[in-house]
Amino acid sequence: MKAIVVDTNVLFAGLRAGSSKIREIFDRQSLSFYAPNFLAVEIFKHKERILHKSKASEDEVYELLQKLFSRVTFISEDSISTANFLQAYRLCGDVDEKDTPFVALALELEAEIWTRDEALKRGLQRNGFDLFFEEYE
Repeated sequence: MKAIVVDTNVLFAGLRAGSSKIREIFDRQSLSFYAPNFLAVEIFKHKERILHKSKASEDEVYELLQKLFSRVTFISEDSISTANFLQAYRLCGDVDEKDTPFVALALELEAEIWTRDEALKRGLQRNGFDLFFEEYE
């Protein structure tokens, strides 16, 4: 089974109306999805913005969030090695240091990152990281 670390922006997009492509990918049984606990914090931190952009009722958004969360294994940042956190910070510190937990988890699990943040991808590639999940795979 292929391990994928899900970035917050993918979940944001999956909660919008008309994002069936993302939801279809989450339904693939050949993929295992992971995220640092920080993802849940980010979702709830931006709850109002998500509800506004989703164009669905609050109940529908929460139902969809529950469905997406049920496919994600959340990993405590405490269980990621210090070495991988330091390497992740070196890789994304000059791009967006808030992505450090996602990159650290990908390194820890030897997984690909699923992100829609093109600036992050370019920055990570520039720094030598190139393990990305592409939606068209």
